[in-house]
Amino acid sequence: MRFDDTIITISREYGSGGRIIGQRLAQELGIAFYDNELITMAASQTGMSEDFLKKTEERANHSLRFSLSYLGNLSYTMPLNDKVFIAQSQIIRELAEKGPCVIVGRCADYVLKEHKHCINVFIHADIDYRMYRAIKHYDFPEQKTPEKTKEMILKIDKQRETYYNYYTDQAWGRADNYHLCLDSTKLHIDGTINVLKNYIDAFEQYCEE
Repeated sequence: MRFDDTIITISREYGSGGRIIGQRLAQELGIAFYDNELITMAASQTGMSEDFLKKTEERANHSLRFSLSYLGNLSYTMPLNDKVFIAQSQIIRELAEKGPCVIVGRCADYVLKEHKHCINVFIHADIDYRMYRAIKHYDFPEQKTPEKTKEMILKIDKQRETYYNYYTDQAWGRADNYHLCLDSTKLHIDGTINVLKNYIDAFEQYCEE
């Protein structure tokens, strides 16, 4: 396999394992991985605290549709949510120029839509599987009722959908907006990673032809 300039973006439903899939995929491919690291970078660039950025990101304003034409124009009157999006988008573009990597979330597929060697992936899973993973791996209190756990998962998904739909001209989770949509319910973590590696290998070979 060659990964000279391939970028893999991963969008995911909450609890589907998208982050750990991306992290392990990057490790196995020997390329960089970016998720929460983008918050640290954005904090350094904007002067905002990491805690503030964590609370602000993935929460869209209910105003006019955003445009990538705003990149590079941080207005003092611009809503903070938009400033965070712009800062992270600039960082994502810079990272993509540096070399191959895996980027999780933050509309990276849209930000890099002009990148010729970008593979956009969406990871989803059945709600029962996501509830199980949320309690086991995501610090959900075990005493939470199944109803409360499900409610929280769907709430986070709705936040991601609203954020994505606001900052892009696409629909979150819609298959034709991604190159590959995978159900981690059936494949689990290892199986999903293996499918992705095979797809990336085929993608690289096609690009060489």
